[in-house]
Amino acid sequence: MKTKILLAEDDPDFGMILKQYLELEDFEVSWFQNPEEVVNILGNDFPFHIGILDVMMPSMDGFSLAKLILKEKSSFPILFLTAKNQKIDRLMGLKIGADDYIAKPCDPEELVLRIKNILKRTQPVPSSQIKMGSYFLDTEKLLLSHPEGNIRLTIREQELLLYLLKHNGTMIKRDDILDNLWETNDYFTGRSLDVFISRLRKYFLNDPAVKIQSLRGIGFEVDFPEN
Repeated sequence: MKTKILLAEDDPDFGMILKQYLELEDFEVSWFQNPEEVVNILGNDFPFHIGILDVMMPSMDGFSLAKLILKEKSSFPILFLTAKNQKIDRLMGLKIGADDYIAKPCDPEELVLRIKNILKRTQPVPSSQIKMGSYFLDTEKLLLSHPEGNIRLTIREQELLLYLLKHNGTMIKRDDILDNLWETNDYFTGRSLDVFISRLRKYFLNDPAVKIQSLRGIGFEVDFPEN
């Protein structure tokens, strides 16, 4: 079965080129020039595996569209296309819950690589319950549960959390996390990591025994008690 991509891009020339290239790579692409058309199908069957959203669209920007999609499909992977190379745009996308971003004009081969990397992370993980202090992580449902309430994780959040758990009780270098999970290491991916670490800390506020401690200039040290 082909991977189904939702492409929201209002530029007719760029959208057509992107659609044709992705189809040559054996993806099935549904291209929407008007983001309102995407909103209209959210309540129906939503057959897509990943969304590629342009940030700058006239009737509705990509951030607003992503929020609406994630409200209905909380773990839906999203990659943003942005014509601006500004930090504020990238951080905004990450805070919303996007999995990745790429600046236009983008290298089609790089875009395909990023899509495939995201799709690798979206493959089903064996069902398991992992205990961390007073929390449980259900890796199949991407659900972090606690007596005070449940939190639905994004794929990237769970990926990072599982990496931290794998290195529980040890010093974890920032560079190792970026190389293994982001597969690149620059200023923006470093800031992306900080955003996700901040989110995880907030999720574990109900148990002070769970610690994600920053080691300045080095990385992190984590403590996830099993009892």
